[in-house]
Amino acid sequence: MANEKKTIRLLILEDSQNEAERLVSLFRNAGRATRVHRITSSEDLIEILPQGWDLLIASPDSSAMSPSDALGTIRRQAKDIPFIQLVADNESDSVTEALALGAQDALPQGEDERLILVANRELANLEERRSRRAAEVALREAEKRCQLLLDSSVDAITYVHDGMHIYANRAYVDLFGYDDAEELEGMPMIDLIAGCDQATFKDFLKGYQTTEDSAELACSGIRIDGQAFGARMSFSPATYDGEPCIQVVIRAETDNAQLEEKLREVSSQDLVTGLFNRGHFLDLMDGAVERAVTASQPASFAYMLLDRAQTLQLNLGVASIDLLLADLGNLLRSHFPQDAQLARFSDDVFAVLLPGQAPEQIKPLLGNLLKKIEGHLFDIHGRTAQVTLSIGVAGLDEKTTRAQDVIERAHRSADEIAQNGGNGLKLYDPADELAAAANRGDTLAIIRQALEQNSFRLLFQPIISLRGDTHEHYEVLLRLLNPQGQEVPPADFLAAAKSGGLAEKIDRWVLLNSIKLLAEHRAKGHETKLFVHLSGPSLQDAELLPWLSVALKAARLPADALILQINEPDAISYLKQAKALSQGLAELHCQVALCQFGCALNPFNTLKHMNVDFVKVDGSYVQDLGSAENQENLKTLMASLHAQAKLTIVPMVESASALATLWQAGANYIQGHYLQGPSQAMDYDFASEE
Repeated sequence: MANEKKTIRLLILEDSQNEAERLVSLFRNAGRATRVHRITSSEDLIEILPQGWDLLIASPDSSAMSPSDALGTIRRQAKDIPFIQLVADNESDSVTEALALGAQDALPQGEDERLILVANRELANLEERRSRRAAEVALREAEKRCQLLLDSSVDAITYVHDGMHIYANRAYVDLFGYDDAEELEGMPMIDLIAGCDQATFKDFLKGYQTTEDSAELACSGIRIDGQAFGARMSFSPATYDGEPCIQVVIRAETDNAQLEEKLREVSSQDLVTGLFNRGHFLDLMDGAVERAVTASQPASFAYMLLDRAQTLQLNLGVASIDLLLADLGNLLRSHFPQDAQLARFSDDVFAVLLPGQAPEQIKPLLGNLLKKIEGHLFDIHGRTAQVTLSIGVAGLDEKTTRAQDVIERAHRSADEIAQNGGNGLKLYDPADELAAAANRGDTLAIIRQALEQNSFRLLFQPIISLRGDTHEHYEVLLRLLNPQGQEVPPADFLAAAKSGGLAEKIDRWVLLNSIKLLAEHRAKGHETKLFVHLSGPSLQDAELLPWLSVALKAARLPADALILQINEPDAISYLKQAKALSQGLAELHCQVALCQFGCALNPFNTLKHMNVDFVKVDGSYVQDLGSAENQENLKTLMASLHAQAKLTIVPMVESASALATLWQAGANYIQGHYLQGPSQAMDYDFASEE
C-alpha cells in the first residue's frame, strides 16, 4: 500500500525487560512495525549507534547510563536520533532538564496514547530531515554531473545572458582559439561572429529572446587569429547559477577528432604512488556521502600528513622524495584492508576512505599504522630515511551533506597534531571546533557553546509599583560571557543570534530556565511574576504556544506568573503573527507586555490588534524630565494608555528627582538602576516600597 508505514528502529533505555517489551507492544499495536534494541551500557550504545536508529525512548532512571549521557553520546557521534524522555509523576524539574539538554519531548511515564502521538510526530520530522538532506546531496550531485558534462562535452557550449558570455566550456574556448574561459566572460558573443553574419545574428538573438522554443542558426564564427569557420548553432532557454539565460551549442563543420582527443578523461591514478589521484578520490568521497545520507552507511576519512615534508625534500632531493612517497604508498596499501580506498591527496598528504566504520572503530588501525611507519626504515639510493605522519580523522554520517566539510575537519585535526610535533592521531570533535571558534571571538560560536553547555546567565531587575500593587515583578535579562570571562554586549550577541538563526533557541532557553527558577522561587512562598522577552523570530514560531503550555504544566506553574514581553518594532513588523500570539497567550492565561512603546508613527494602532496587559514606554520619554514639554508628552501618553485600561511601566529611572514627576504622570510601575540594577538573585524587598 502507498501509505504503509515502514519499520521503525527503536532504542530503549530501560532497566526492566518487561517494560521495554510493553513499549514495543505499544508501538506494534499502534500499527508500527518495530525493530528494537535495549541499551545495557554506555559501551553498548556507542557500539550500536552506527547501525542507524530512528528513535530513542529513555525511562526516568536507568542503571545502564543516564539520559544526559545518552544524549551526549548521540551528539558526539553526530547522529540524528529523536530523543523522548519519560519522567516519573510529571516531575517539573525532570521535564525542564530534559528539554534543556536537547530532548525533543518529555512526558510522564504511562501516558501511552500521548507517547505514540509524540513518537509519530518526531518520526515524521525525522523523515522530513532525512529527505531534505538526501535532496541536498542529490541536487549537488546533479549539479556536479551537469557541470562535468558541460566541461567534458566535445560540443562547444556557452551560456549567454543579455548577449554576453557567462560560461564557456573547454571545447568552446578551444574552438575559438582562446587560452582560458575567463577571457570570454563578459565578452559579447557577437564579437565572435563573422562581420558578414553579425546583422543576421543580432536580429536572430533579438527575436529569439521573446520565445521559449529551441532554434538553430547557421553562420560563420571568427577565431582569435581571424580565421573564419562555418558553424551551426543551437539555441535553447536555460538557467546558469540561478540566472535565466540562453544555452548555445556550436557544432563546427569540421572534423572534431582532434578536439575529442584533447578532452578525453585523464587517468584516475597518481603517477608516483599508483594510488588514486585527488580528482578520482573526491568522486569517491561524494559517493560515500550520498550513501551515508540516503542509505545510512557510515564511513571514515583519514587525512595523513607527512611530517616535515619540506625538510625531507631538501635533504633527499626531488627524485628521491618521489621514491620515498612510492614506498610509503606501498606500505599504506599493505596496511589497510582491501575495501579501503587510498589516494595521494596532494604533494605531502595521503588520504584513506574506510567504508562502514565510524572514526572510533578505526582508531586502533591508525594507531598501529603510526607505530609501523615510525619504526620503518626507508632505503633511498643507499640512504636511510625515517618519517612520521600526523593523522586527522572525520566521519561521514547521515548528517553529512558535503564531502568538503569532512575533508576540512580531518585536515584541521591533522594540522593540530603537526603543530604539536607530529606523529599522532586526532579524531574530529565538533566541540573542539566550536570551542576554537569561540576562543577566536566568533560571536555565533560563543552563543552555540552557551546553548550546548547551558552557560548563559540570567539576571533579574525588579519592576516596582507606584500604586500599592504588592506583587513581586522582575524583568529577566540575559547575559553572555566569552571564553575569557568577559561579558559580550547584549546588543551584539542578540543581533548575531537573530542573523544566525539562533534567536528562537535563545528565547526557549530563557523561557525554560526562567520557568524553572520561578517555580523554585514561588515554592518558597513568593507570588513572583517574571517579564520574559520574546524576539521577532519567536513571534513567527507556530510551535511556541503548545511548547510553552507543556513547559508551564510540567513546572506546575500558573500561566499568569509569566508576562511575555514583545518589542513594539517587532510587533509592527510581524503584526499578524503578534496578534495571533497575543490571543493564544490570553487563552493560556499568560499576560503580554508591549515594550519600547511610543516611537512609531501611530503606536496605538498596534494596541488595536493585540491583547496587551502592560505597556512599557520607550526610554526616550524619561530623558530630561526637567523639561515641561517632556513632562507633558509623558502625561499625555500615560493618559491615553490608561484610557485603554493598560498598566504602564516606565524604565530607566536613574534618580529620585524623577519619581514625583512619574507619580503625577500616572505611571503604574517603574524600573531602573536608582531602585536596583540587574541581579542574579530575586531578592528585592518589595515590602519597603509599600
